[in-house]
Amino acid sequence: MAHFHLGIQCCRYVSTNRRRVVVTGVGLVTCLGVGAETVWNRLLQGQCGIGKVKGKGYEQVPCQVAGLVPCGEESDTFNRQRYVPKSQDRGISLASAFALAAAEEALTCAGWKPQDESELERTGVCVGTGMVSLEEIADAGQQLRSGMYRKVSPWFVPEILINIAAGHVSLKYGFKGPNHSVSTACATGLHAIGDASRFIRHGDADVMVAGGAEACVGPLALAGFARMRALCTSFNDSPQEASRPFDKRREGFVMAEGAGLVVLEELSHAQNRGATIYGEVLGYGLSGDANHLTAPSESGDGAFRCMKSALKDAGIAANAVGHVNAHATSTPLGDAAESHAIQLLLGEKVLVTSTKGALGHLLGAAGSVEAIIALKSCQTGVIPPTLNLSHPDTGCDLDYVTGSPRPWAVKDGGQRIALSNSFGFGGTNACVCLAEFVS
Repeated sequence: MAHFHLGIQCCRYVSTNRRRVVVTGVGLVTCLGVGAETVWNRLLQGQCGIGKVKGKGYEQVPCQVAGLVPCGEESDTFNRQRYVPKSQDRGISLASAFALAAAEEALTCAGWKPQDESELERTGVCVGTGMVSLEEIADAGQQLRSGMYRKVSPWFVPEILINIAAGHVSLKYGFKGPNHSVSTACATGLHAIGDASRFIRHGDADVMVAGGAEACVGPLALAGFARMRALCTSFNDSPQEASRPFDKRREGFVMAEGAGLVVLEELSHAQNRGATIYGEVLGYGLSGDANHLTAPSESGDGAFRCMKSALKDAGIAANAVGHVNAHATSTPLGDAAESHAIQLLLGEKVLVTSTKGALGHLLGAAGSVEAIIALKSCQTGVIPPTLNLSHPDTGCDLDYVTGSPRPWAVKDGGQRIALSNSFGFGGTNACVCLAEFVS
């Protein structure tokens, strides 16, 4: 017979013998570099990866800053040939290449590259993309309109499918479990992790590679977002100051690219093979705003219900949460609405940070990248600061982490528990409750 407990402030019984989902590997590709430890250490050092964009087409766009992944031969930079051999390069978009790089790091970290057929069948992939490269679509369309049908690549369609990154990861490693993809705008990466955790909980897989990948920075995408007045435009000459979550001078987000993937695993499966456990996924929440196509309600109602749902799924009290890695994209309305939701649900003492000041907004990859950073905070007891936050202006008296990394102390015997938030156009919201692993 199952045993149950009821979390304070929760109204759902959670079975204590349900399958627990832990994290055994992480991989990051961001504008701060390649590699989870590299990115983490640079975040703690207060570094910023945002720079000025250059090239044809950018000169007419009012926003000329972005977070681009550094490329090169060094181990902390992205080298496409390291992950995609020339003989296999056809049909692999940059976003897919980023996903392959993050997957290789995460799987190596997890020590999970099975060859046994039964293990391959119990390992799945859940990787999403928010937007494909608009430049590739525009170029192919122009070729066709110019009468150059044969110039349209036979790999054009596979390159722009939003599920193709998941397909490439599955194909490379032979994973035959669930092959799933989600595309929910800027909530994609976090929804992917949450969905994958449920696949494991429900017994569809024992191991899942999950997260988001994005590589859509280009003149057309910047132009589209700029026309919506969604981007920062006043810091073209000082790009590292452009993304400033919660700050009085915030005016819009900064586009960025990269990937963040985790290896999720059923607890006993991980323990039986002696895997290192980096943290645990306790709960997953989703909600819809039903307010506006691109803007949240000023009250933060959708964010509030999403976080509340994650706590309910985890079966824990709101006062057990010590940290929130906020979605906070550096937009006036969005940062304030999320802050109101956090304060209403969790109170003023919770430690709040947004790493978008350093990394920009990775759109479909933002949620998974930030979930990995939240996991690192749970594991290490250190929270990286929000860059460029000099004068908070959200109408809330929250404890925003600024200036330097903040120690995250818990009482003896306590557990570090965090929420990671992601919200997307269309009013879609995701929240994952993460924690340091306690056996």
